Amino acid sequence: MIPRTLFSDEHEIYRDVARRFIETEITPFHADWEKAGVVPRELWLKAGAAGLLCTNVPEEYGGSGAGFLYNVVLAEELGRAGATGPGFVVHSDMVASYILTFGTDAQKKEWLPKMVSGEMIGSLGLTEPGGGSDLKELRTRAVRDGADYVINGQKTYISNGQLCDLVVLACKTDPEAGARGVSLIVVEADSQGFERGRRLDKLVFHDVRVPVTNRLGEEGAGFKMVMHKLAQERLIIAANAVSVSEAALGWTVEYTKERKAFGKLIAEFQNTRFKVAELAAQVQSARIFVDRCIELAMAEKLDSTDAAMLKMLTTELQCKVVDECLQFFGGYGYMLEYPIARAYIDSRVRRIAGGSSEVMREIISRRIFEG
Repeated sequence: MIPRTLFSDEHEIYRDVARRFIETEITPFHADWEKAGVVPRELWLKAGAAGLLCTNVPEEYGGSGAGFLYNVVLAEELGRAGATGPGFVVHSDMVASYILTFGTDAQKKEWLPKMVSGEMIGSLGLTEPGGGSDLKELRTRAVRDGADYVINGQKTYISNGQLCDLVVLACKTDPEAGARGVSLIVVEADSQGFERGRRLDKLVFHDVRVPVTNRLGEEGAGFKMVMHKLAQERLIIAANAVSVSEAALGWTVEYTKERKAFGKLIAEFQNTRFKVAELAAQVQSARIFVDRCIELAMAEKLDSTDAAMLKMLTTELQCKVVDECLQFFGGYGYMLEYPIARAYIDSRVRRIAGGSSEVMREIISRRIFEG
């Protein structure tokens, strides 16, 4: 395999810390959390104490200022372990990133230190029950009333929705202005009128009154903010997807070298060896693409089209790898005791979350046909 040159010795030390944390604090309990439908808040406090949350937040706001690559390392290790329950990536790479990039100094000092420590859990409220990827058609309204906004609406598919202490919420502040009428407002979960629904991680806002000072950036600038941040979000999804693919290949090689069929090891059949070789080559190519896009992101040169290409290719490859690897497990591939079965269940949403594959193709085609 081509060695990765992005990461220093310090990054690899951090990777070991993250891997041990996942092995001791997440993996043994993950199945129980999935049955319960929620991750305990104590895990967030432990992750904060271990320095795993919001690692790129500067020291003046309570973080270590370690940089974006550390966030990537954690996303990769969570993917490798199949740890889909803890929404650390949404918390650190999306919610905290919005506040860090677009928030005022006062907003950063109020929220970021508690997000770093795990005392405050963040979620991102974009998707609504009646719509998906088209933010211009939001129905959640925020109406100015003096020094406050009064918010009404619903959001769904909200990661960390059952635990969150604050939501970066996309609202329509001017329903007639299309994309220019979208604003981002931070809503704290103890606000009157804020409700959580158990199904689909649904959040309901009924006459929620929020200070205007909770708005991120200028009124009407929310759509541009989301578009600016989506490239990084899709990059993190891609890094996670490749790690899942690599893990699935590892599980498959290990399994086929132990199981027999027709008197010989499954790994000895040409079909097994050729198929795994093909998938490994494709995953290696995807890994190289991911690392190049990480370099671009760190130089603030990753554009939306390249991020869309990356997200589309890596998440579709993840589904392909997991599906074809599962085939080698036979009936055992459908038993949740085997990580390949859980990966099969968890992988499908990656072609939807963060922008569906169809939306990615539309973004890519615009550059090709419209320049």
